[in-house]
Amino acid sequence: MSNMLIAGGTVVDGTGAKGYKSDVRIADGRIVEIGEHLSPRDGEEVFQADGAIVAPGFIEAHTHYDATMWWKNDLDPLPAYGATTIITGNCGFTAAPIHDDPEVQLEMAKIFSFFEDIPLEPFQKHVPWEWRKWSEYKASVERNIELPVNQATYAGHIAIRLAAMGMEAWERVATAEERKKMQAMLVDALDAGALGLSTNLLDHDGEDRPIPTLMADDAEFEAIFDVLERYPASTMQCIIDVALMRDNGHEQAERMHRLLKGRNVRIQLTGGIPTSEYQTYRLDQMIGIISAMREDGIDVWPGYGHVPLTAQLSIYKSLLFAQSGDYVWHEAVLAEGEEAKAAILRDEDWRARARESWDNKVYAHSPMSQPHMLLLTELGSDSGHGPFCTLAEYAEELGVHRSDAMAEWLLKNGVSSSIRMEPMAMNDNAVVEMVRDPKTVGNITDAGAHLQMLCGGGENVIYLTKYVKELKAISVEEAINSMTGKVADHFHLADVGTIDIGKRADIVVFNLEDIQQHDMEKRFDVTDGKGGTTWRYTRPAGGLKLTLVNGVATFRDGKQTDALPGEFLTPELAAEMQAQAAE
Repeated sequence: MSNMLIAGGTVVDGTGAKGYKSDVRIADGRIVEIGEHLSPRDGEEVFQADGAIVAPGFIEAHTHYDATMWWKNDLDPLPAYGATTIITGNCGFTAAPIHDDPEVQLEMAKIFSFFEDIPLEPFQKHVPWEWRKWSEYKASVERNIELPVNQATYAGHIAIRLAAMGMEAWERVATAEERKKMQAMLVDALDAGALGLSTNLLDHDGEDRPIPTLMADDAEFEAIFDVLERYPASTMQCIIDVALMRDNGHEQAERMHRLLKGRNVRIQLTGGIPTSEYQTYRLDQMIGIISAMREDGIDVWPGYGHVPLTAQLSIYKSLLFAQSGDYVWHEAVLAEGEEAKAAILRDEDWRARARESWDNKVYAHSPMSQPHMLLLTELGSDSGHGPFCTLAEYAEELGVHRSDAMAEWLLKNGVSSSIRMEPMAMNDNAVVEMVRDPKTVGNITDAGAHLQMLCGGGENVIYLTKYVKELKAISVEEAINSMTGKVADHFHLADVGTIDIGKRADIVVFNLEDIQQHDMEKRFDVTDGKGGTTWRYTRPAGGLKLTLVNGVATFRDGKQTDALPGEFLTPELAAEMQAQAAE
C-alpha cells in the first residue's frame, strides 16, 4: 500500500449530500484525513484531482463471479468502471454448502452453469470443491483467490436445500429434520460472515423444472426467518418474477408480506419494481405491495434495474431460449459441437417445430417475438459473411419465417455467431423514483454471468451517462449514492460506501464529462475447460482517472493494473444499531 494525498477534487461522499471541495489523505489503506489545502507529507504521493469528482468506489450489488473468479480473477472490465466491491452468491446460486454425494455436488455446478451461461467444464477443472460448509468455502476463497475488488457474499438457498435433501430437493417439501439441517447450515454461514440468504422464486431449468427453492413451503421459510432474526446485520434476497417470464412476482411478494409481518428481517425483493417500459402494467401494483409491506413494519428494499433489458442470442451457450419458453431452439444449444448444431439447424422437421414454437410457445416480450429488434451484426458474426441488418429484414429478403431466417444466418456466419437484441425501452420515471427512494437496491447488473451476452460489465455508469448527463433527471450526488452509500447501508457493509475518516480507501476519481460506456468487443481469453479458450464480450475503459481498492490502484493511467488488493467483507451493524441491539 502506498500513502496518497488526492488533492484539489470535489468530494461526492456517497451519502447523497452535495459535493464539496476537499483533499483526501490515505494511509495504510484507510482514509485518514479530509479537508481543504492539506499539505503533502514525506513519502506521500500527490494525485492531482483538480476539477475531478472524488467518490467512494462503486459497489456492484448483484454479480455472479462466484465461479469465474476461480479461473479468471482479473474481473475485467470492472476496475475500469470504478467497481471496488462485488456482491456474490445471488439468486440462490452458490458453491456452498454442498452435499457429500458427488452427484449432488455436480448438480449445483450444473444449476449455476445453466442459469449463468458459464461452461460446466471449468467448474470441474478449476473449482476445488474442498469444502462442505459455507464457512469452509469462505476459508478456501480467502486462501486461494486474489481479486482486484472486495467481495461480500450470500449463502444460497438452492445450495442449502440440495445439501440438506440431496436430489429430492427438486421434488418435494422438506421434513422437520431437514429444516433443522438447513437452519444449522445457515447459522454456520452467518457466523462466518455471510451477508444472509439468497433465494429464488423465479427460475425453471433447461428441462422446464421449477428450481428446488420453488418447492419450499411456508414452514421452510419460517425456519429460515427464525435464524435470520437472530442476526440483525443479515439480509435476505428474494428473486421474483415481475412481468419477466411466468409473471407471478406479485403473488410471491404478497407471500413474503404474509410470512414476514411481525418479524425483524430485512428483505430485498429483486426485480420487485419493474422498470422496463413493457412491464409498466405491473408497476402500480408492485408499488402498492411494497407500500403495504412497509406500512406493516417490514424492512423491504425493492431491487430494480437501471439497465435496459437486452440479449445476445447464441446457440453456443445460452439459457435464453429455455428461459423464453422455447425448448426447441434450446435443443440446438444442448447439441455438442459445431457439426451437431449445424445438423439441427438444417433439419426440416426441427425447423417446423421451431417455427411452431416461436409462433405459439415463446413469451410475447421475448427476443424471438421481436425480430425487428434483433440485429445481425459484423461483431456477432464469426465469418463476417453477413448480411448485417435486422432479423425481420433478413426474413423478408428470404421470404421465410423469422426462425428459418435466423437458422440460415447462423449457418452462413458460423454456428458460434451471436445475434444482438436492441435494448428495450426503459420507464425512466420509474428508475428516477427508485433512485430517490431511500430504501431501494440499485446498481444491479448481473456482472460475471452470461459472458457472451455482456451482462453487467461497465453498465454501472449508465447512472452517470444517461440519467445525469443526457436526461439530467438526477444529480451526480444521487447517482453516486445509488452505487455506493445506499448499497452499503442495505448490506450492512459499514466499512465501505462513503468517503469518511476511518473507512477503507475504496475511491474513484473521474471527470463527469469523460465518463462514457463504450460498445462491446470480443475477447478470446476465457478457458473452455478443455485445454482451449473461447470468447466473451467486454468493453474498453469508461474514462475514469483512478480506482483505488484498500488504498491500492487497480485502474490508473487508462488501464487496469495487476494489483489484487481485494478482501472478503462481512456485514456489521453501525454503532448506533449495535447499541440498540444490546439494549
